[in-house]
Amino acid sequence: MKTEFKAKFLQHFAQKCSREKGFTLIELLVVIIIIGILAAIALPSFLNQATKARQAEAKQNIGSMNRAQTAYMIENEIFAATLSDLGLGIQTQTVHYRYSISPVEGIIGNNATLTINNQSVSLNANLRSYAGGVALGFVATDDHTEAVVLTVLCETRQASKQPALDQILQSNIVLSQCQSDPSGGAYRLMNGR
Repeated sequence: MKTEFKAKFLQHFAQKCSREKGFTLIELLVVIIIIGILAAIALPSFLNQATKARQAEAKQNIGSMNRAQTAYMIENEIFAATLSDLGLGIQTQTVHYRYSISPVEGIIGNNATLTINNQSVSLNANLRSYAGGVALGFVATDDHTEAVVLTVLCETRQASKQPALDQILQSNIVLSQCQSDPSGGAYRLMNGR
């Protein structure tokens, strides 16, 4: 290639590159609009994740309390009356929830209650409250009756600051429903076994 041709080619290439620096206004507007649409779709989902994480604390603790009550009942033939009896290390109050145990009236055998309620009451109006129940039930077969332990986990239908709950479950746990709290926070069933 001749030197003159090389110089013209390089000069043409340099001029072409210098004219195409940056983005046009329309390209920038399109990118900004796309980012705005994505943010409008994703932002509510991201904001709800913090609430879900705080509520996971209560679900986890009430589930642990239900399992510990089951083990305590099997070992001691009575439900634990306090959190410290369960030996889980759950504090009675955290930043977001207050935890408690309340027995439901019912006597069997050695003064054991038939049902115990494990409660987590929201201290924040943006969080749901949770309640768990553990009950001793009986299953009759053809030749004998067998005792079984039933558990249930309920949550309020709406997020709100709840007062202490008085026996949100009936003395015999009905797995298909959770009883309504008279203060207005209706509970719904999370799971049951």
